[in-house]
Amino acid sequence: MDDDVHRRSSTFSKLNQIFRRQKREPDLALDEPDLEFTYADTDTDEAEISELYSYSEEDDFQKNHLCFVEDRDSQGFSTSDDLWKDGYVQLLLDRLELTDDRRRMQAARSLLYIMQGMFFHCSTFEEQQRTSRCFCFIVYKNGGFPQLVELLLCEANNMEVARRAMAKSSISIVDNVNIRLCLSLLYHLLESMRQEPPDMSAKDRKLRDAFFGDLGHPVIGVDSLAAILFDLVLKFCSGSMPHYPIKKLLLVLWKTILLSLGGFSQLRVMKEDARREAGLPPSRPYIHTPQKVPVRCNSRSPPKDDLELLDNGELDGGSSSCLRSDTSSDYDSDSDSTSDASSDTLTDVNGLPLNGDGMAKMKVGGGSSPPPIRGELSNSGGMRVGLESGTFEELRQAKCREEPPGPPPKVRQKDIDSYIELTRSKFVGLELGDDYSTLAGLPAPIHEGVSVLQSHVYTSLTDVQIKLEELCNKRPSAKVERPSTPAEHLYQALLPSLPQYMIALLKILLAAAPTAKAKSESVNILVDVLGEETPSSVLQSMQLGIDVNRHKEIIMKGVTALLLLLLKHFKLNHVYQFEFMSQHLVFANCIPLVLKLFNQNVPIFVAAKNSIPALDFPRCMLCPTPELTEEGLVCCVSHVVTTRCMTLWIVVQEAGDDREVCWRNLFSCINLLRILQKLVKWKHSRTMVVAISVQWVVNV
Repeated sequence: MDDDVHRRSSTFSKLNQIFRRQKREPDLALDEPDLEFTYADTDTDEAEISELYSYSEEDDFQKNHLCFVEDRDSQGFSTSDDLWKDGYVQLLLDRLELTDDRRRMQAARSLLYIMQGMFFHCSTFEEQQRTSRCFCFIVYKNGGFPQLVELLLCEANNMEVARRAMAKSSISIVDNVNIRLCLSLLYHLLESMRQEPPDMSAKDRKLRDAFFGDLGHPVIGVDSLAAILFDLVLKFCSGSMPHYPIKKLLLVLWKTILLSLGGFSQLRVMKEDARREAGLPPSRPYIHTPQKVPVRCNSRSPPKDDLELLDNGELDGGSSSCLRSDTSSDYDSDSDSTSDASSDTLTDVNGLPLNGDGMAKMKVGGGSSPPPIRGELSNSGGMRVGLESGTFEELRQAKCREEPPGPPPKVRQKDIDSYIELTRSKFVGLELGDDYSTLAGLPAPIHEGVSVLQSHVYTSLTDVQIKLEELCNKRPSAKVERPSTPAEHLYQALLPSLPQYMIALLKILLAAAPTAKAKSESVNILVDVLGEETPSSVLQSMQLGIDVNRHKEIIMKGVTALLLLLLKHFKLNHVYQFEFMSQHLVFANCIPLVLKLFNQNVPIFVAAKNSIPALDFPRCMLCPTPELTEEGLVCCVSHVVTTRCMTLWIVVQEAGDDREVCWRNLFSCINLLRILQKLVKWKHSRTMVVAISVQWVVNV
């Protein structure tokens, strides 16, 4: 007995030393500033447009404008003449079907210039954006969407260009000019349709809704735009078409999935509708959804525990983090005892004062519980604690008034069954098979625990779908009609080659990882950022380095957002579709890849500023580009202000690029965590894979 007590005291002593040693270590979390970040489907409209183009494509903007100016039919244009707009757009769309490659591409460049907003004829970003949206709606109204898809397929299947590119030692942006042009046309159409300004007319809203519907339907033959783009991604990763501009391809694919299936806000509405159709009650609302990050949940350290307070002497004569009383004796069932609470100032978990006056005495009778504590606010903003009446619930609500509430509790029926089976074998020693309703022989606290668990039972759509599938297997004659949804159509189109698509996306994500080495990259993702000539100066090399890092970040953002959207929509449509995709992601080593991406200094990655705002589109065309210097590029990358006299830094400040974090990098990190959570949730074997992969990634 003495040895057992000695061993326990030794264990507590070691724990105390560990906690004290951790306390003496510098708390890095306290040095991290609070981040102001809004998690949404996309970034700002200007950022989404600028990320389509790399800094190496600046000359293409001039060529587009030149083709528009040299077109005789564009002479005497007027942005206020709707008839001229419709006639000119229809003329350009007709020219896209010409067999002459040179004339067809000239018409495509002229069309891209007006869909870009005719930046040389605008003075502000708002005017350019308004002009771009106007022409994109005209293009769709005149049937331009199928023609743009046909043009993309025509250029993508050009084997002559592919043979010339594979014959070269290094592929550059000159090898994919035409396909980049087609993807840019589609991306501007998608982005203009995605935006919803407050002054949008009812006619434009109808066109917008019709466009969303067309994205999910077959465009050419039996394939939708998303299925066509997935095939192009697969060809790129297989090596048969290494000249494809993969960044533009992924961005167009991501926006196509986003608009055709719906974003995160639409997913919540669709989930509630599906629960209502299945006869389930509405899901318990979250106070703070991932899209509404609580402002009060900052990067502060957690509240101190009693051990730390005891180490600081705060429990002895100081403030306490919980209600306490100095009792003269223990609770006894045969005798009464009294305890006098100290008149010290009480504090809550945030360190706010709870009690400014003394507390009344508490009398404990035999076999009875202490009277409840009542809390009320004092004039000084703290809390007076009384013991005459009230409940602990009132005190808890008063203490947590300033704290954001957590997610509502959810209990599965499987958890209740496991709890009943465990307690039954412990207290009764019997097994009743599948009978989980009998609680005979169990003590009263177990009955109360079961009732509490049953009050929080949550029936998910997954359970309903699984039970329906089991019923169909038992009764083969029963026919269940699958709902005709865009997610169902997409899954049917991707099902034959879904494993290959997942492997291709993960290959691209691995190549875009910040920790990836050039020798280990299985695919070349820099074909649409590297120029034909190598940089000849230090300034050009620095600009290319920034452009390459920015290019990888955008690819990482597009792939993670695409995977997360597919997982969420397939799970809502049917859980077996979600499980099929998840299983192939696990087979393709998605879990080690996600851990590898986090095997870096995440705060530095999130705060990285791999961008030159002065060269972003359309600012580079609307505003005069300042002279770039090496000091200015270093300032853009590190985001450290050394002097206010730098021309480039002044441009950055005027552009409003003063955010503490890089939106796309933090967005990618959040998506990776959500993907990992979806893959391993309730999967114990995959959780073990995470544990094993962590050791492997750390040792690499």
